[in-house]
Amino acid sequence: MRGAFSRPSFWGCVAMTGAFFLDQLSKWLIMNVVMDPPRTITLAPFWDLVLAFNRGVSFSLFRQDTQMGVWILCGVSVVISLFLLFWLFKAPTKLLAIGLGLMVGGALGNLLDRLQLGAVIDFLFFHWHQYGFPAFNLADSAITIGVGFILLDNFLASRRSSE
Repeated sequence: MRGAFSRPSFWGCVAMTGAFFLDQLSKWLIMNVVMDPPRTITLAPFWDLVLAFNRGVSFSLFRQDTQMGVWILCGVSVVISLFLLFWLFKAPTKLLAIGLGLMVGGALGNLLDRLQLGAVIDFLFFHWHQYGFPAFNLADSAITIGVGFILLDNFLASRRSSE
């Protein structure tokens, strides 16, 4: 049993599962508790909770208002997630596996939203005066942090190979 805990893929699966469940729990709380009824809740001068439905990908790019468009985005998400999951099980380091796990967990969280609602639930809105960053969710955060871990792992690997 001890051997399983030392494998990078184990920690990647833990990260994937955690990201997925935290994302879904946060969205359930937003939809059923916090935003009932929908409104803007100011948490700080630069941070609001909102309720937004993103029918596109990042920053609402490639917005899809048709059922066919939703299925295409879901299909692309599944293909990318499978590729990342395959990479996760081949990952040589825990940092890389965790980064990949965060990305897959986030992608699956957003995929489930798309399948259930035809859109992704976003609720974190950061702004400064009239400038605002598009609303996002914990899945998006997990994906971003996962990319950061992959870049950090790549940087550390290049330093190890040069020494």
